[in-house]
Amino acid sequence: LRAAGFEGRVIPVNASAVTVQGLAAVPSILAVEGPVDLAVIAVPAPAVLPALEECARKGVGGAVVISAGFREIGAEGRERERKLREWLAHRPLRVLGPNCLGWIRPSKRLNVTFAPGMPLPGGIAFISHSGALAVAILDWARDRRMGFSLFASLGNQADLTESDVIEAVAHDPETRVIVGYIEGLADGRRFFRALREAAALKPVVLLKAGRSAAGARAVSSHTGALAGSDAAFDAAVKQAGAVTAPSVEGLFDLARGLA
Repeated sequence: LRAAGFEGRVIPVNASAVTVQGLAAVPSILAVEGPVDLAVIAVPAPAVLPALEECARKGVGGAVVISAGFREIGAEGRERERKLREWLAHRPLRVLGPNCLGWIRPSKRLNVTFAPGMPLPGGIAFISHSGALAVAILDWARDRRMGFSLFASLGNQADLTESDVIEAVAHDPETRVIVGYIEGLADGRRFFRALREAAALKPVVLLKAGRSAAGARAVSSHTGALAGSDAAFDAAVKQAGAVTAPSVEGLFDLARGLA
């Protein structure tokens, strides 16, 4: 946040530090004076839900949960994520993650990820189920001076899904092209509706991961997602009026041309 030059108010929340990187810290988000727009949660997994409960009490509208330790680690993590999802279902607080890189809004100098550097502002909204791929794309895009309107890694999608973000960027005036790296779908029917509505407004280009048997296993171990049927995915994308890409390079060649 500081390295990117964000001009808004930044308040570290840390129970054991008086200052963090020269900024005055508070022991709890409840101690922050005035409203809070966004919370970034980077604490051990067992502390995530208590932190979000404090965010809800504070009236925070949105949170990014970077913390890992959920369904991707096995039975204990699945139970932890089940409780998180159950709690979030009854709250107005919207959450990206857990187990995600975060997101970047270059035009606002807002970087709530742990990736170094800041991409240029531009017209491409990039949505990724893989944080590792997103970091690699950031480096690659900087070398090619490619600009983004939004750069988002979704993680385990306990609340916000690819469909939510596609719906948001479809109506975002900064976004000219929507680009997605998709490992699996949270809700196929909702995804199709969101994709069809978005593709009627601006170009949408998607790359589906996990097409080989080894790829499907990697996807499953990464975020606990199911890879799903490639034929069904391709047919749905085509029917919705969007485009599939053959590779990461192809994905961004199409994105740059369309932008």
